[in-house]
Amino acid sequence: MEKLAYVIRQSDGVSGASLRDALIEKSAPRLRDAGAIHVQVNVNDEDVAQGEAIRIRMIEPPMRAMVTFWMEDADEREGCEAVLGEHALELHGWLVVESVPILNRTQLVPHGERTPGVSTIGLVTRRADVSYEKFIETWHGLHRRVAIETQSTFGYVRNEIVRSLTPGNPRFTALVEENFPIEALTDPWVFYDYARNDQEYQERLARMMDSCQRFLDLEYMESHPTSEYVLG
Repeated sequence: MEKLAYVIRQSDGVSGASLRDALIEKSAPRLRDAGAIHVQVNVNDEDVAQGEAIRIRMIEPPMRAMVTFWMEDADEREGCEAVLGEHALELHGWLVVESVPILNRTQLVPHGERTPGVSTIGLVTRRADVSYEKFIETWHGLHRRVAIETQSTFGYVRNEIVRSLTPGNPRFTALVEENFPIEALTDPWVFYDYARNDQEYQERLARMMDSCQRFLDLEYMESHPTSEYVLG
């Protein structure tokens, strides 16, 4: 089995609600017909609109959604890409390796319902002066501990990019999914694990930024708040 991840870039003029409904109600069944299983849809919609201030947009048109699923053979993806391409001004697809440092065990809902909170999608890039081996060692070792110890995440999925599936993709190294309480959209103290005072918040923020700077190119990254729908 192989995991595929597709980023949908679309105009801000297309509402998040209409994009969400189209992907869940119309596209997901067609994806399954084309061989996709374990489908998940993440959409930047009205339920996370309060988080626009913390959104990092680098490439236009902006990322509006990410759809992930598994296939027995990624070479059979043509039908799936045709379905997703109907909703994208630009479609970027990657084959990824998934690892789950934090499995969501506390905010579970039936398939098709919105996962509580907010799911941030990070598109990150390895620093040019950091070897790939060092990147993986830092990401899976030191940074894993820092992220878990400083943030209020209840779900954390790493998607290491193996290769591009669509032409002209941005040069990202990985896609990161992190689930936070909805209050984290507007309250940085909640984002940083319910910090009790400003000093504690600043210490956690500094620790996280120091860790990121060790291995990530912070000039070439994106982060988008989304609503998560695990469709199965």
